[in-house]
Amino acid sequence: MSPTPPIFWHGLRGWRDPPVRAVTGKGLTRPVRQDGFDGDPATLDPWRAALACDGDLVFAVLVATHGPAYRNPGATMVIDPQGRYAGAITSGCIESDIVLRAAQVRADGQSLHLRYGAGSPYMDLRLPCGGAIEVLLFRSRDRQTLRALQTAREARQPVALRIHRHGDLALSDWQPSAFGQTQIVLGFRPEISFAIFGTGAEATVFARLVNGMGYAHTLFSHDQRAVQAAQRHGSAAQLLSRPVDYRLAQADRDTAVVLMYHDHDYEPEIIRSALATPAFYIGAQGSRATQAARLARLSAQGVPDDQLARIRGPIGLIPSSRDPKSLAISVLAEVLNVHSSQSTPLPHPTTSLPPATLPRA
Repeated sequence: MSPTPPIFWHGLRGWRDPPVRAVTGKGLTRPVRQDGFDGDPATLDPWRAALACDGDLVFAVLVATHGPAYRNPGATMVIDPQGRYAGAITSGCIESDIVLRAAQVRADGQSLHLRYGAGSPYMDLRLPCGGAIEVLLFRSRDRQTLRALQTAREARQPVALRIHRHGDLALSDWQPSAFGQTQIVLGFRPEISFAIFGTGAEATVFARLVNGMGYAHTLFSHDQRAVQAAQRHGSAAQLLSRPVDYRLAQADRDTAVVLMYHDHDYEPEIIRSALATPAFYIGAQGSRATQAARLARLSAQGVPDDQLARIRGPIGLIPSSRDPKSLAISVLAEVLNVHSSQSTPLPHPTTSLPPATLPRA
C-alpha cells in the first residue's frame, strides 16, 4: 500500500454556495458547488453567479444605510436578462422592484441611484425596519474583470473591486470597502475555511454543520470510520496516518483549526503545526483541566507563552456543551464571532452618490 500523501488542504477551496453533491478520490472529498442562479437567491454569491450568465448583467449594490437596515453596505444582487437574480439587498422587501428597475438599466445603459424606505419617493415600498437604504444599479459587460475577481477569490487572495458609478470595473489590491461620489470599492477577503481534526460524533457532526453552511472545510481523522461517516454526508475528509500528514501547508489568516479528540495524545503535533500558520482560530475540545494539562504539555515541549495564548479551550460559546449537536453549534458560533471581531469593519458611508442620479418618481 502506498503511503498517505501529505495534506495540502485541497478541500479548503470554495465559497459559501451550499454544496449539492460530492466527488470522492484518494480519500478526499471535494464539494461540488452550485453555480449560477440555482437555489435560494439570498444564499447565492452574485459575483460567482454572474459568470454563469449570458447577456448584459445588471448589478445592484447597497451603497448606504440610514437607521436600521437588514444588510450592510456592499450587499449585492446580480440580475440576468430573464429577471433571475442572485444575492440580496434586503430580506425580500424590495428585490422584486430592483428586478423591474434592472430591465430599464439594461435597456438604456444608464445607472440608477435609488432610495427605499424613509424619505423615498416610492411610498408603497416600505422597509419594516424603519430605516432607509440607497442602492446603485449599473450595467456591466466586463466578463474579464469578473473572471479575474473569481480567480483571485478561488486562490484565497484578498482583492478589491472598484466600481465607477457608470459601471466600469477594475481590480486592485485589497482595501476596506468604501463608498464615494464617483466610485465605490468592495473589499473581498477569503471566506472562513475550516481544518477539523478529530474522531467520533463530535468531529463528524461539526463537519456536517460546516458543510451544510457551505464553508470550505476538511475533516482530518485517524479513524477510518469517522472519515467514511463524514464522506457519506458530503463532507470533505482525509485519513491521517503519519506525523507528516499534520502539515498545514495552505492555512491562512482566515482559517480556523478545530481539534475534537477524546484521546489528547494526538494533539501536540497538530497544534504545533497549526501554531506555525497564521490561522486566526486554534481551539481544542476538552474541560478546563484538560486545557491546563494541554498547555503544560506544550510548554514543556518548548512552545512559548505567546503561542500558547493562541490556543482556545474549552471551545464554544455555550459552557460545558456535551452533546455533539450543541457543541457543534457552540463552536461554530465562537469561530464566527472571533473572525468577525478580527476582521476590518465595513465603514459606514459618510457620503452617497449624487442625488441627481435619482430617477424621477
